[in-house]
Amino acid sequence: MPMMAMGCARLGRIALAAMMCFSVAEGANAQSAASNEKAFPARSITLIVPFPAGGPSDAVARSISQSMAMDLGQSIVVENIGGAGGTNGLAKFIKSPPDGYTMAYGTVGTHVANVALYKKLPYDPISDFDPVGPVGTAPVILVARSTLPVADLAEFVIYARANLAKMTFGSAGIGSISHLSCVTLLSSLKLSVTHVPYRGVAPAMNDLIGGHTDFMCDQSTTSLPQIAGGAIKAIAVLSDQKLPQLPNVATAASAGYSDVNIRSWNALFLPKGVPDEARSRLAKALRFALSDRNLREQMTAVGVDLPDPDKAGPAEVTALIEKGIKNDVPVLRTRGESLD
Repeated sequence: MPMMAMGCARLGRIALAAMMCFSVAEGANAQSAASNEKAFPARSITLIVPFPAGGPSDAVARSISQSMAMDLGQSIVVENIGGAGGTNGLAKFIKSPPDGYTMAYGTVGTHVANVALYKKLPYDPISDFDPVGPVGTAPVILVARSTLPVADLAEFVIYARANLAKMTFGSAGIGSISHLSCVTLLSSLKLSVTHVPYRGVAPAMNDLIGGHTDFMCDQSTTSLPQIAGGAIKAIAVLSDQKLPQLPNVATAASAGYSDVNIRSWNALFLPKGVPDEARSRLAKALRFALSDRNLREQMTAVGVDLPDPDKAGPAEVTALIEKGIKNDVPVLRTRGESLD
């Protein structure tokens, strides 16, 4: 073969090899890019619930996260960090890496009541959080020990006025939904009753059942089973509509207290700075969970209303926080209850 022909052949082989390498590299890069797009979540996600296990917020958080995990293809591990009205858990949360692998569960207590109660709140309820979306609301019920000699709200007010010196109400702790709800109710009733805070709903409920406190303002999630079992009695629904599970229990509004309309709300949050793809993926998983028929039936049974999946976005959560700070914080501050 002539030298020129051999050189051309060699150049051709080199060019062909180079093209093959380029093609393989290009394919690898494309595969890597596709892999990166699908990478989140590549491992389990932590959901910080800033309350003890076993309470109403914990129960809803676990149900929602289990359904979200099905869509994500990764587990969601609930980490309970209780104490200080939820501030301990959320103070840790806002310092977590903004990579989408840590979420937090927030409530009207953590993002509204604590604004009034804590002089030095270790987080800003709006600027330190990036909402994923709301995860449901629950009505609050005025419940009493089974031996309290009242049957409805009118009788409750009469009894309370005659026994203010010795009456007590329990809560899951200062800043909890149960605390905020009773403060709001008592403000409307113009009653001042001694508050007994506990470290969570479970011990507060246990003492109510045992007759050590007189009443609580508890979410339907944990109170309905106790009412059904006869351990405690329902006095009034503190939301604007009666509950199908308690057809014979009137609302506070129907008893003449139209300003009493209390519903706890709950939401999922990310720390600020999470990449758009991770935030969008988690929002999609939340919509999947809220569309889960079995989950909706499960939540309805305990009085929890899940939002419309198509309307469960960050803006709805921000609106709830802003409304609560405007309307509820002044009520708490007039009671003079605060924490350092």
